[in-house]
Amino acid sequence: MILSEILTIYDLLDKPGRPGKELLKLFKKYKTAKILLQEVKEKKGLTEFIKIVISGKNGKIKKGKALTLGIIGRLGGIGARPDIIGFVSDGDGALTVLSTALRLVRMVKNGDQFEGDIIIATHVCTNAPTTPHDPVPFMGSPVDLTTMNKYEVDQNMDAILSVDTSRGNKIINHVGFAISPTVKEGYILRISDDLLSIMEQTTGKLPVTFPITTQDITPYGNGLYHFNSIMQPCVATTAPVVGVAITSEVPVAGCATGATNAQQIDSVGRFLIEVAQRFSQNKCHFYDKDEYQLILKKYGSLKSLQKLC
Repeated sequence: MILSEILTIYDLLDKPGRPGKELLKLFKKYKTAKILLQEVKEKKGLTEFIKIVISGKNGKIKKGKALTLGIIGRLGGIGARPDIIGFVSDGDGALTVLSTALRLVRMVKNGDQFEGDIIIATHVCTNAPTTPHDPVPFMGSPVDLTTMNKYEVDQNMDAILSVDTSRGNKIINHVGFAISPTVKEGYILRISDDLLSIMEQTTGKLPVTFPITTQDITPYGNGLYHFNSIMQPCVATTAPVVGVAITSEVPVAGCATGATNAQQIDSVGRFLIEVAQRFSQNKCHFYDKDEYQLILKKYGSLKSLQKLC
């Protein structure tokens, strides 16, 4: 479980100001990981990007061959101050991946180290703007999606889990989390059986998935409707990307406070850790490589969908 880590991270995030330096101080206690903090300011404000790199026994950092998993916490902001006081629903993506990172570095300190490297990236902003959206408002962001991808998508990631609060819709009617089909270079591929099995194991329930459309995997800014930003890492990488949506039965605005559920975050975190372990052992596959090559042979490249037109 990662409940202890959730409470630790939540206490750092649920207050005004910039939590980046406190997070930096927390993770620097653990020599098993490298943490990078970068402040980025654009027209709408400032946010702090955080990247935590956890070395594996046989990962790329040590010149090994084990695969590297990327875990990205997608969001607009963790707060909407001064208009709204408190930690907002949209911040759960950051809370989840940072809590998972803290658990992973503690595991390594205790002697449990995975085969491959793990790269965890997100950003935190306590005074992000809100954006009109149907059926409920989105949390906006002080930076655009191109900037987010620049700081969060690492080309060393061999596969990516993109974690995002996805309560503001009428598509997923389930409290917990759901996973998307795998997306790779413009193609929406079939859902990974391995990920479904891990979801069954960590929840003890039937797996839950959610649909995505072609327009959801195109870049923001092209004038098309997007479910949310959960799939946006796919436009900046050749690695397979799977969305991990934190969900609710009814639409809940991203700027709503009091919506964070520690048990729900714990469930997602345990899933992320199990995927990280099996992926680094080459026991969890996001897609069928042979089938993907056959698709390319028959229908050609769809990389144009990764470009802003």
